[in-house]
Amino acid sequence: MSLIQECNIKLARIREYLQREKLDGVFLKRQDDFAWLSCGGRNYVGAGDMGNCGLLVTMDGHYAITNNIEAPRMLAEEHLETLGFTVYRGVWHDGSFESKTLSQLVPSQNIGYDFGVMRNIAEAIKLLRLDLTQQEIDRYAAVGEDASLAMETAALSIRPGDTEYTIAGAIMKQMEDQGLELVSCMVAADERISCYRHPLPTDKRINGRVQIGGNFRRHGLVVCMTRYCNFEPISETLRNQYRANQIIDCTYIVNSIPGKSYQVPLLAGKKAYETLGYGDEFDKHHQGGPIGYAGRDYRVDFSTPGIIADHQGFCWNPSITGTKSEDTVITTKDGVIMISKPIKFPTVEIEVNGHVFVRPDILQL
Repeated sequence: MSLIQECNIKLARIREYLQREKLDGVFLKRQDDFAWLSCGGRNYVGAGDMGNCGLLVTMDGHYAITNNIEAPRMLAEEHLETLGFTVYRGVWHDGSFESKTLSQLVPSQNIGYDFGVMRNIAEAIKLLRLDLTQQEIDRYAAVGEDASLAMETAALSIRPGDTEYTIAGAIMKQMEDQGLELVSCMVAADERISCYRHPLPTDKRINGRVQIGGNFRRHGLVVCMTRYCNFEPISETLRNQYRANQIIDCTYIVNSIPGKSYQVPLLAGKKAYETLGYGDEFDKHHQGGPIGYAGRDYRVDFSTPGIIADHQGFCWNPSITGTKSEDTVITTKDGVIMISKPIKFPTVEIEVNGHVFVRPDILQL
């Protein structure tokens, strides 16, 4: 499948939505939606939700609207014309160019937007993204392979006395070498692992143990994972707790079944916490959920509506104070595709409901 064919699949989904909702167009400017529709493109300069080039889709055309600063790169590197987008560019200081162009292309102004408060259709567009095409799955698998290798290569370089900042820098260097962008990076040494569920790196130096992880992106697709390194002997208590955490994680994964509601894996995971003797830990941190063109499309809770799509990305992140299990997968009607996975780390097999998962063990350095 070519990128043009992939783009056409997504345009068809949008046009079906236009017909269903009686809209004359949708205008997508969020970074995640742009990456999805442009098959991995980047419309941004820095971190944030919004980009500097918007994509308009109508029933009979598709267009890009940007300024004269961004247009050259949109054409040369994001290949918008190759994908069939007609590119409109305005002078950077013409603040009305975007709205004037939208009015010209859609005189009715009956447009849905993935930002703002007027006809905001961001949630509807998110639903169109969830069922990944085969080409997206192939890209995601390559991103996951490279991200896993980068994370674990960085882990092997860690030494006692390193600061959390130094470790974060090593992780980011390895990721950048693979063309992966930082979305988030978590590092915790020793007691900070148990103190914080989201440990941003500090100048604390490692003594006996470190947790590393985060979200990393290429072609718009985000991979998330967590790994552990020990410089002191791994106690039986720690190993058993980590195994229990991994069983909970795999319980979430195996119950993320296309056609079922998000409540199915959430309830199964909650029950696993209780069965394994960690019922009070469920309330201490969100459990993760769907992933793809955002770090999490949803942090699933008991109010999350909707049905799991076929070929949908997930990153569940159950935690027990002191451990967390976290990797990116794609769930399909035919089984689970591991996107991030142990490459240089030791492995352990976790069996849940007859499904065997190869997961990373704690790395003893």
